[in-house]
Amino acid sequence: QVQLVESGGGLVQPGGSLRLSCAASGFTLDYYVIGWFRQAPGKEREGVSCISSSGGSTWYVDSVKGRFTISRHNAKNTVYLQMNSLKPEDTAVYYCAADEVEAEPLSCSAVAPLRYWGQGTQVTVSS
Repeated sequence: QVQLVESGGGLVQPGGSLRLSCAASGFTLDYYVIGWFRQAPGKEREGVSCISSSGGSTWYVDSVKGRFTISRHNAKNTVYLQMNSLKPEDTAVYYCAADEVEAEPLSCSAVAPLRYWGQGTQVTVSS
C-alpha cells in the first residue's frame, strides 16, 4: 500500500524552526519528485517547495526562499523540509506529495498534479 506520512509539525514561536519529515512506505522514493504544499484556513493550497528525483533541482515559492530547505534521504525513503525563521503567515497544514514526473525547470506547478499525498501535519506559528 502506497503511503506518505508527514510528521514534525507543531506550535512554534515566530522566529523559531521546525523540521518536517515525509516518510514513504509501499514504494521507494528514488524515482519520484517530491513536493511540500500547504493550505491555510480560507486559502487555496499552494506549493511551498519541490525537489527532483535526483535531488539536483529544487524550487521554492518566493515567500519561503532563504528560510526553508528541502532535502531527500533516499536510503531512509524520507524527504525533509527544514523551516527556519518561521512567521505567523507560515501557519498552515503542510502536505507532502509524490509522483514519477519530472520537469525542467522544476517548479511545483510544473509537476502538478502529483499522484500520492499524505494526510498533512499542522504547523502553527504564534506567540
